[in-house]
Amino acid sequence: MLVFFTSASAESQGAEQKPPEQSEQKPPDQAKGEQKPADQATAEQQAEARMKQEIEEYREAAAKLSLSAGAAECVWTGRRITSLLWRDDVDTARRYLDLYDRFGCSAEHLKIAFRCVIQQGPIDPKAADRLAQRVHACWIDPEGTTTAASRTTNGSSAKSGTIPN
Repeated sequence: MLVFFTSASAESQGAEQKPPEQSEQKPPDQAKGEQKPADQATAEQQAEARMKQEIEEYREAAAKLSLSAGAAECVWTGRRITSLLWRDDVDTARRYLDLYDRFGCSAEHLKIAFRCVIQQGPIDPKAADRLAQRVHACWIDPEGTTTAASRTTNGSSAKSGTIPN
């Protein structure tokens, strides 16, 4: 019986308390729901901008490179292989290399583009966009990108009073 009286008194005390005002506090779902359209719009705009940029990159490659290196399927698989090799994922790169060969893409261009990426030095592993930019630049112009990068690297690291190697 004692248990019954205790729970009855607790219920009566809870009934006396006022519930929080609905206008002041909103459930987390509703609070996030109000911000979602603006975030969603910017996310859609960013996705659309990325898509347009990728299409433009494929057009640029087709215009500047030979058919065996500039075809969209060669550009896509070649850049992917180069990125995978840079990240030491040789097994996955080898699987993509089989696909790259089936498309009849230039093995020589892949080798030169990867060399270009390597010669430019290390990239922050957390900066995936920088790797993608470097791989694309090296894919489009592996000789010019390497030369420009080596000029800036050599020029900035030269110290006065030291004997060059």
